[in-house]
Amino acid sequence: MFQIGGWCYEENDAKNTLTKVAGSIMDNSHFCFFACKCTNKSLYAQNAYLYRSFYIMALIHSFEKSGNWLFRYRGQLPVVLFLTAIPVIWLTSTRGIASNVMLAISIGAIAISFTGLIIRAIAIGTTPKGTSGRNTKGQVAESLNTSGIYSCLRHPLYLGNYLMWIGIVIFTFNVEFIVIVSLAFWLYYERIMFAEERFLEAKFGKNYMDWSLSVPAFIPSLLNYKPGNTPFSFISILRREYSGVFATVFGFAFIDNLRFWSQEGMYQFDRIANYILLAAFLLMLVLRTVKHTTSMLNEDDRS
Repeated sequence: MFQIGGWCYEENDAKNTLTKVAGSIMDNSHFCFFACKCTNKSLYAQNAYLYRSFYIMALIHSFEKSGNWLFRYRGQLPVVLFLTAIPVIWLTSTRGIASNVMLAISIGAIAISFTGLIIRAIAIGTTPKGTSGRNTKGQVAESLNTSGIYSCLRHPLYLGNYLMWIGIVIFTFNVEFIVIVSLAFWLYYERIMFAEERFLEAKFGKNYMDWSLSVPAFIPSLLNYKPGNTPFSFISILRREYSGVFATVFGFAFIDNLRFWSQEGMYQFDRIANYILLAAFLLMLVLRTVKHTTSMLNEDDRS
């Protein structure tokens, strides 16, 4: 037995022969396979090709493993965003920006976040039970969504998430922070999307492959749109999206209050952002109470 890189090889006494094993054993991110000792150039080339192939397989496994881990803890991303925004707001001055420019940028940022909420609402309101859930323990999919918004892109919920949070980030008026968060978001969700697609490929096989090869992952293609069979449900939005709406409103109010405090040295409750935040909190409280204490928002065919 000898080792090259992360893989274990076993030698046998056969010469000029290369044993190919169809399956691979995956254990603690290492791939073990059996290969015969190579004694000529052609076999060395084949062995090098296998080495590269299994190296790629190890990378795929690593991506999938990290993606599944990030998937479980994706709900903590907003907390990290709020914490990193504190020094950014404190160090970013807006005194040199004209008030009309600030207003235009603020409206644009809110519009971007609102667009993200709409995309999420469309995806959640038109998908059947067992898909597009808030599960954190692992991937879940009882059926493959290929119509409606899923005929335009494969990950509408993550596009919605990006627009929701990048709108809040734009509200900081810090260009560097916008770029950094965009890159961090892509690196974070790229792993999650990779893990999800590996899961769907294993579960749905050719149906998934045919769909994924014709539909972009993140940038929508409206030319691909195919009407879905599941009608839009506003009840699903009320039941599942109140926390996302509140988190978005909280993000804007958080930055608005923090910026006012950093520039004026005081906290002021009498601000529009705080009144909107209070209304959003009351709405969330009502919907959460109705969801957990009554059956008014229950739907048999929805998640």
